[in-house]
Amino acid sequence: MSQPDFSQYTWAGRFAEPMTELVKRYTASVTFDQRMWRQDIRASLAHATMLARQGIIGDDDLAAIEHGMAQVSAEIETGEFVWSLDLEDVHLNIEKRLTALIGDAGKRLHTGRSRNDQVATDIRLYLRDAIDDLLELLESFQHRLLDLAEREAATPLPGFTHLQVAQPVTFGHHLLAYHEMIRRDAERFVDCRRRTNRLPLGAAALAGTTYPIDRQLVAQLLGFDEVCENSLDAVSDRDFAIEFCSASALLMMHLSRLSEELVLWMNPCFGFIRIADRFCTGSSIMPQKKNPDVPELARGKTGRVYGHLLALLTLMKSQPLAYNKDNQEDKEPLFDTVDTLSDTLRIFVEMIPGISVNPERMRAALQQGFATATDLADYLTRKGLPFRDAHEVVGRAVRRAEESQVDLAQLPLDELRQFSPLIDDDVASALTIDGSLAARSHFGGTAPDQVLAAIARARRR
Repeated sequence: MSQPDFSQYTWAGRFAEPMTELVKRYTASVTFDQRMWRQDIRASLAHATMLARQGIIGDDDLAAIEHGMAQVSAEIETGEFVWSLDLEDVHLNIEKRLTALIGDAGKRLHTGRSRNDQVATDIRLYLRDAIDDLLELLESFQHRLLDLAEREAATPLPGFTHLQVAQPVTFGHHLLAYHEMIRRDAERFVDCRRRTNRLPLGAAALAGTTYPIDRQLVAQLLGFDEVCENSLDAVSDRDFAIEFCSASALLMMHLSRLSEELVLWMNPCFGFIRIADRFCTGSSIMPQKKNPDVPELARGKTGRVYGHLLALLTLMKSQPLAYNKDNQEDKEPLFDTVDTLSDTLRIFVEMIPGISVNPERMRAALQQGFATATDLADYLTRKGLPFRDAHEVVGRAVRRAEESQVDLAQLPLDELRQFSPLIDDDVASALTIDGSLAARSHFGGTAPDQVLAAIARARRR
């Protein structure tokens, strides 16, 4: 009885029948992992160089592999390369085409390695490249925040707690809070990159290889800082991907908080800002509408990234050592996280300069919530009244102002003196918005001069 031909599979010698079409589609990853083709070729060339230097393959084989890989790269770049589902993944697709081009030399390339350490290497290279790109975007975003903060360094804005007017801050100071969040995000990605940048190649399937390989040489050729020390861990570890998704979730949480504020501030009930039309949409039925779709979508996409983090944690939680096919499911969540972050940051870098501020509405909002009440309490405390007593005095004054439907600064001086004899003519400076801002002139404070100093420090960093 004749056997069906399924020799295109690298493992065909062990099997008596090919996979069904359904199983083939279910197990293949080439539809999504082909985006790692550059990293796969780069790692293969470094591996081949090492094999040649160690005398495991000949120099003529290395030359043929380098020449063949150049042609494969060109075919992929121009779209001529034919990706085959039969060949399962990016690795076998490239190897099969290389072998078709250069013959036996292509078959020797896989000496001393497995797809297990090959894919672990490729995904680390891919993520390292992605982190480098994201760090550039984060830096651009920080610059845009600083530019807007500098422009609005002295613009008063209600500072909120519990979404109630609390104290005056400046819009520039408020933006610098997000700059600090993004700064921490960048630090986390730098730290994640350090742990990602360790070479698993050489671990082979799980136990290492019998060939006299030089893993340090491969690490040097590929720019890895370290070599994974345990072969079992090298092929099965996906901590770096989980760590990346964790840092990504934090970044998206920060962008979502900013998005929420942009949505609120743009609402006509606030009217603090306008977002350029190119970042908004209208309504199909209500002609007056201008919807802040970009920040709303960023807020929504945050949940998408959270989901990817949970997916990877769940993927890894029950896997025995070493490599399991489950790990194929690490790529789509990781790739989508990279894409979501990249797209969101790119559009925010463009959107921030398109934000215009309405300082009159911001100042008017500060008149509605007794924002300088704490300044009055501090004024009384400086005159010798214990702060808790000052707090009670000002609370009564606020109640009177509320009954009179005026701001604290609008209460007559003789009426204010009914609450404390310590109140004198100089109280006016404590009750003004600008006076409140100027009084907080210390490191990290909201005074305009401190905001400008913080921006200068940030630019130097």
